[in-house]
Amino acid sequence: MKIIDSILADAASIASLRREIHAHPELCFQEVRTADLVAQKLTEWGIPIHRGMGTTGVVGIVKNGTSSRAVGLRADMDALPMQEFNTFSHASQNPGKMHACGHDGHTAMLLAAAKHFSKHRNFDGTVYLIFQPAEEGGGGAREMMRDGLFDKFPMEAVFGMHNWPGTEAGKFAVSPGPVMASSNEFKITLHGKGGHAALPHNSVDPVPVACQLVQAFQTIISRNQKPIDAGVISVTMIHAGQATNVIPDSCELQGTVRTFTLEVLDMIERRMRQITESISAAFDVRCEFEFERNYPPTINSAPEAEFARQVMTEIVGAENVIAQEPTMGAEDFAYMLQAKPGAYCFIANGDGTHREMGHGGGPCMLHNPSYDFNDDLIPLGASYWVRLGEAWLARKP
Repeated sequence: MKIIDSILADAASIASLRREIHAHPELCFQEVRTADLVAQKLTEWGIPIHRGMGTTGVVGIVKNGTSSRAVGLRADMDALPMQEFNTFSHASQNPGKMHACGHDGHTAMLLAAAKHFSKHRNFDGTVYLIFQPAEEGGGGAREMMRDGLFDKFPMEAVFGMHNWPGTEAGKFAVSPGPVMASSNEFKITLHGKGGHAALPHNSVDPVPVACQLVQAFQTIISRNQKPIDAGVISVTMIHAGQATNVIPDSCELQGTVRTFTLEVLDMIERRMRQITESISAAFDVRCEFEFERNYPPTINSAPEAEFARQVMTEIVGAENVIAQEPTMGAEDFAYMLQAKPGAYCFIANGDGTHREMGHGGGPCMLHNPSYDFNDDLIPLGASYWVRLGEAWLARKP
């Protein structure tokens, strides 16, 4: 494993920064303290910064030489609205907020790379260090782009990285094509006619209609969708009624749809609307169908994914660079990949044995209240960022 010496020497101080961020988690578009820390460190290391893009985003600008070529490296900064179960010294001090997805570690890895870049500029061109807010549902990548990220900081490609628990530390994963799914939400309101539960013939009960819809939606996956395509429809909330002896006047269903392609998403939305309207009409119930498209699928461009794989191989060896198994989770880095070539990779976070005394009883998995980022990854992830930036600017355009 080829870890950069200067990064390894700074590992303890950067890990301390990571724990500082973990102890003070901030939700999407509220990352003021985190952005201040990032900006302070970049400035301390002599790296010019641009602040306020996407509300709380920070962009570090590392230039060297005379080339106009540039590449972007992105880390997310926000936490999740959940209570942490861990009680170790760097556990969250903000009730109801937690870094349960490792964005504190992502920020730390890019900061470690930034510190190295500030002292060892072994490239000709510009490396843009993108510290992004609001990945967890806020679309911070999209908001930074709306504020002119790629106009003010033109770059040839952009790369992202996420830690991945459950895989042995020391490994990377990257693949071309879709690696994370689109994220979409639906809300269906069924309007019947309420009444006494003992006199159902005098009412129009929306609850059986909701039951029919939950089952019928799954036939879209099994009968309308190609078996080789992927898609998930999950009805996660059903709200109806307030008393056991009253047939409710209305019933509401909510849930999510996830796909790897927009074509499958178009089909699922169309069929869900048709099924909802048809079944509602058959039961004499009026319906309202709402479908909101959130994050698009995260799709790695093939040349950039291969380029990233080669950089990883140089660091950890080919046997430790594995195929990236696509996941139905979503990621707003997808917006950046719609605008620029690039690749989003995974860095293995291990099995959780790195956690100190005082961790919660649950597994060290993403979005789990007992999660904690593995600080041993900081030198490895930072070395990847540095070698990726150097190699990209050294290659022929």
